[in-house]
Amino acid sequence: MTPRKVAIFTGNRAEYGLQLPIIRAVDNHPDLFYSLIVSGAHLDPQFGCTLDEIKSDGVFIDAQVSIDLTIDTPYATSQAIGSGIIGLSNALADIKPDMLVVYADRFEGFAAVVAASQMNIPTVHIEGGDLTEGGAHDDSIRHAMTKLSHLHLTTNQQATNRILAMGEEPWRVHTVGLPAGDLIAQKCYASATEVCETLSLELSRPVLLFTQHSVSTEYDRSTSQITPSLEAIIALADLGVQCILTFPNNDAGGLQIVRELEKLRERQHPNIQLHRSLGRHLYHGVLALALTSNHRIVCVGNSSSGLKETPFFMCPTVNIGTRQKGRLCGDNVLHCDYQLEAILSAVNNALYNAEFRALCRTSSNPYGIGNTASRIADILAHTKLDENLIKKRMTLKGSASNGWYQ
Repeated sequence: MTPRKVAIFTGNRAEYGLQLPIIRAVDNHPDLFYSLIVSGAHLDPQFGCTLDEIKSDGVFIDAQVSIDLTIDTPYATSQAIGSGIIGLSNALADIKPDMLVVYADRFEGFAAVVAASQMNIPTVHIEGGDLTEGGAHDDSIRHAMTKLSHLHLTTNQQATNRILAMGEEPWRVHTVGLPAGDLIAQKCYASATEVCETLSLELSRPVLLFTQHSVSTEYDRSTSQITPSLEAIIALADLGVQCILTFPNNDAGGLQIVRELEKLRERQHPNIQLHRSLGRHLYHGVLALALTSNHRIVCVGNSSSGLKETPFFMCPTVNIGTRQKGRLCGDNVLHCDYQLEAILSAVNNALYNAEFRALCRTSSNPYGIGNTASRIADILAHTKLDENLIKKRMTLKGSASNGWYQ
């Protein structure tokens, strides 16, 4: 049997960290090999040029497709999607994959799904069916990607149920868990010693890891939404909390946040450090400090990693604002709005409330199924690639009564 060629698309740092176990599992499977397509923020120096992280992992890159977000507006995002479809269709025509794997809900991934599905390339969507009702376009993009894709690999049973409720055929849908959990289980992250040396941390003092993204339907409010968060960080840093801040994604409104972060950097507060990107190895290493119960670590902001990845590390999390509203999360997450006092209260609870900190160490992990990447590789290897896969059917037929269809 000739090994199947699996094209894997990645468009930003968070997505790549979740896909790395899949890339390795495909590479190790006797009936598969991968072709990696790198695009989006990976190629943008302003957001950390995380192409270097991919190369440092020893992952071979088959194609680089520029998706330029030239200005910080929804108009520019629409233009970027259009240019992305053109560039990615060219890359897919060159690679000629047997299938394409795309992750989550980003506009770059949407461009990839449009290109592949219109070229009759079987498209595999990972992490469909989730909810984030807080004003980002994520739900709309994610559900559209689901309807365009041919196989659905979800991180939790609730997501599977939603995809089935969309009328997708049950044989297309598989509950596999969060791929990043495989790397975490294998301890593929920076050691405490490496983290402390690289970031100049003292584990006798609290550590705050912060990322806040814009909300795409509220992009013009990005500055006002980040301001109370940064005010809280300054107040906590004044009290000795070591604050590690990273840049947001390249969404509409993201550059407004970057400008405020750069202003904060200019203050040169000794307890605040700003990074364009920590990279998965170091980012997970900081979260892993929470595995030692006497280390006071908190993840703060509105990144999906604060809800999906922190349960694996039993790390207390403060989720700010609406961006992740409705997303499945564990009991280790505290929610608050964009207000200084609310943020300070939540962070202090996460760092010092003994009852909550104990709950973080005992609560169940809604994404912790395990062996996710190998499950995915087996599905990719054994799914029959035929006309039946490409021709999708709607299972919800409805019925006609008295001239109405319901």
